[in-house]
Amino acid sequence: MHNSTAEIPHAAETRNETWPSQSLSSEFSLAVLVLLAFLMVLLCLVTILGNMLVILAFIMDRNLRHRSNYFFLNLAVSDFAVGVFCIPLYIPYSLTGKWHLGRGICKLWLVMDYLLCTASVFNIVLISYDRFLSVTKAVSYRAQQGITSNPAIEMVAIWLLAFLLYCPAILFWEHVAGHSVVPVDQCYAEFFHNWYFLLCASTLEFFVPLLLVTYFNAHIFHNIQRRQRRGSVQDCEPPRSSSLSWRFCGLPRPGASSPSSEAEDSVSSSMKPKKVSLGTDCSSPSTDNSVTSGNDFSVSFCAKTRSKLQQDKKIAKSLAVIVCVFAICWAPYSLLMIIRGPCQGTCVHHFFYEATFWLLWINSSLNPFLYALCHVKFRMAFLKILCHKKFATLRSGSF
Repeated sequence: MHNSTAEIPHAAETRNETWPSQSLSSEFSLAVLVLLAFLMVLLCLVTILGNMLVILAFIMDRNLRHRSNYFFLNLAVSDFAVGVFCIPLYIPYSLTGKWHLGRGICKLWLVMDYLLCTASVFNIVLISYDRFLSVTKAVSYRAQQGITSNPAIEMVAIWLLAFLLYCPAILFWEHVAGHSVVPVDQCYAEFFHNWYFLLCASTLEFFVPLLLVTYFNAHIFHNIQRRQRRGSVQDCEPPRSSSLSWRFCGLPRPGASSPSSEAEDSVSSSMKPKKVSLGTDCSSPSTDNSVTSGNDFSVSFCAKTRSKLQQDKKIAKSLAVIVCVFAICWAPYSLLMIIRGPCQGTCVHHFFYEATFWLLWINSSLNPFLYALCHVKFRMAFLKILCHKKFATLRSGSF
């Protein structure tokens, strides 16, 4: 997330002019400023409390501690830090238009702001990729579930990449350039007037992640639709006696083609019984016992296949909601950052920069609600923390 309060002065500095820094206090009345300050503080509290709830749920509920939810935890940590550190320091700067905390705190704030918001974006990409693997390549995905080091490595890699994208430039740009272009009472990155750097960085921070998550979502939905069409014809049809012994042994019929994609494995692999009795399921189909057991197996397989497909549909829908909110919150600011380059920031009013800037932080406050909306396990964990007695009553009534 990137400071926009001093964007207009950037254009002035490139032309050796001196423009007064714009602030909300110069554009709105006192009553409106009080309302804006209240909304900013409210957003800060919602961001802190919501993401704290996600972290507490992960700590207290062991059912949430599996591979994919570790990435949600990583996202919640970055969003929580945004609410604790970034928003509180920016509120007085946004309202007054002046930075009063010194250059050292300014540098720290910029590093944390860029790092946390970039890590949030990269975490959404990682979550999308994880869901993509769980739906389209379930066999290899389940094989990795037992490797506990993988999530940690990927989570650390997210923070490292996020740091490398902006933070070295924030820390060393003025030393390489030989001077600073930031006034004493302002706080923004030295490269903020460099359109070429911002174009490259915005591409890596938003446009490439957006393309990736769109690709992952498209393949997830395509995989589910293909399995629906295939399942309606094959998966739940009654077993024929001529192929009973082959189908229930987990072997292809003589002359039949083997499955051609891992998408089919993603449905069937988790539904195969751990142990199959050859004496029962692989006996001659002419016996009544084998036909009965075969029918039972077919009904069970059909139910499990439908259950798996429904679960993947929920995964796809929840991921689509999270990604759409991400695109809505990040696209306006990223586009404005590119537009401002040719006109040196004078073609877009300061208010629109500020509004799109706050949209980035609104995304951090919305993510915890998206977890509860889209994931039953998170919703139940939240209820367990917030309404323990009601949760116990609800659970006893449900089960």
